[in-house]
Amino acid sequence: MGRESTNKPNYDILALITMNKDRILGGKQLTLLAQTVEEQKEMTQDIAKAMKADVVQLKNGDYLIIRGG
Repeated sequence: MGRESTNKPNYDILALITMNKDRILGGKQLTLLAQTVEEQKEMTQDIAKAMKADVVQLKNGDYLIIRGG
C-alpha cells in the first residue's frame, strides 16, 4: 500500500538577511536588516563563510543562510 515518505529535509535556517523590515518576524535565526543590495550581499557572504553554511536567495530578494545536518 502507499507509505508516506518520512524523509524530511534536515537543515537549519541560521540567518535571514533582508532589506524589508516588515519581514523580520522573529524566531531563533539571526535576522539582519540591510540598507542596500550591496550591503545585503556582503553580509550574506561574510556570515555564510563564518558559519560554513550555504546561501539560498529567495525570489523576493531575501537571503537565507542554511546548514544541512
